[in-house]
Amino acid sequence: MVKIVVLILSLFIHLHASVYQDNCVQCHQKLPVKIDKFFYRYLLKYSSAIETKYAMKLYLLNPTKETSILNKALLNRFGVKQKTTLSEQQLDEAIDEYWDIYKVFGKLK
Repeated sequence: MVKIVVLILSLFIHLHASVYQDNCVQCHQKLPVKIDKFFYRYLLKYSSAIETKYAMKLYLLNPTKETSILNKALLNRFGVKQKTTLSEQQLDEAIDEYWDIYKVFGKLK
């Protein structure tokens, strides 16, 4: 009985997993720089939701040193990310979820 409950619970969790959780968070958990730090770098540089999301998508589709938001020291340490394997639709979903989690607009009191 316990095995069935665990199996059903695992299936339920897997069905509700997101592109962001499955593809972004898992890799970033292994890095010493947490995923929220990247978000705040993008936000400082691009400010608006449209420009930030566009810059993230542009970088993830074609990562280069020139389009990276990392400073030179971090680029030397970690290098440039590999190009994403996500489709543009999956990438949009992941970036939208990332934005919703870390956006500061409407959360400041």
